Amino acid sequence: MTEKLMETNEKYLEKMKQSFDEIIDANEKMFRGMETFMDLDVSASNQTERKLVYQEDKLKLYHYEKRTRTQHKIPTLIVYALVNTPAMMDLQEDRSFIKNILEGGTDVYIIEWGYPTPEDKFITLEDYIEGYINNVVDFIRKENGVDKINLLGVCQGGTFSVMYSALHPEKVQNLVTMVTPVDFSTNDGLLFKWGKYLNVDNMVEAYGNIPGDFMNTGFLTLKPLSLMVNKYVDLIDDLDEPDSLSNFMRMEKWIFDSPAQAGEAFRQFINDMYKENKLVKGEMMIGDKKVDLKNINMPLLNVYAERDHQVPNAASEPLEKYVSSLDKQTHKIPTGHIGMFVSGRSQKEVAPLISGWLKERSNK
Repeated sequence: MTEKLMETNEKYLEKMKQSFDEIIDANEKMFRGMETFMDLDVSASNQTERKLVYQEDKLKLYHYEKRTRTQHKIPTLIVYALVNTPAMMDLQEDRSFIKNILEGGTDVYIIEWGYPTPEDKFITLEDYIEGYINNVVDFIRKENGVDKINLLGVCQGGTFSVMYSALHPEKVQNLVTMVTPVDFSTNDGLLFKWGKYLNVDNMVEAYGNIPGDFMNTGFLTLKPLSLMVNKYVDLIDDLDEPDSLSNFMRMEKWIFDSPAQAGEAFRQFINDMYKENKLVKGEMMIGDKKVDLKNINMPLLNVYAERDHQVPNAASEPLEKYVSSLDKQTHKIPTGHIGMFVSGRSQKEVAPLISGWLKERSNK
């Protein structure tokens, strides 16, 4: 009996000691985490060398310094979405999609749309596509002495690039679309279900410009457990790891850096695309011009993410069947919407695919 009691006490004391050790380890980790936070560097995004070459209203056009001795003869313009900023494409030195395509010889320009303010409420899709994008394309053509340039469109920026290429095929040498929605008939994914029922007219009347926080909340609720709970719980394990913590905070900074959406352009995009699917029906109007996807006759590379919870595969994959291009490729990458640009697969597979494809078609 005494031996059993002693054995029980020893086990109890061992468990108590183990618990105290775990508490001490947790406290030490927390203190190291606080020190890490105090010295944290989250300034590494947009560090690839570039210069401002054109500005119009809030739009800024940047041209990246070349990283190879020779570059593709035809320059490439990246058109990003109006939601968030393109900093995600150049998040940090070892996870920079832009750095990687530059090292593949691509001559890269990128549009930063800026942050709409109340006076921008009445900017329309025509202003974005026939105004800003067209003016930037003409600037690059003139600066480089070429008749055509390459367009690389990302997400909604890809949709804009598709529209622009259909309206101005004479100015586009090659078209690359990444995680780009074109067919909005699908009900895959909450975003495409919600979009069909948004009372966008009331929203624009109430807000003017749609607040970035409103948009961001919508994106977070697409995967609420993953995006609002699990990632913060998992962060505890990395509190004393400066590199991991810096990576996490850079991504958080980008996610919550959400510009407002110009009211009229947002209204037209929701009504014409999500609700009426006009682009693939051949009914989309930009100003007084009809967008006919059959006018897209240049080489097309369409790249989409297999595990994309923002742009369903059914919205991206069908693009090639609506265009008249003879040279067209579609690639499904086993990653997510953001992973397309920041994952290890992006650096090893996606960037080389795009820069290689462009090289073959930009040096002829």
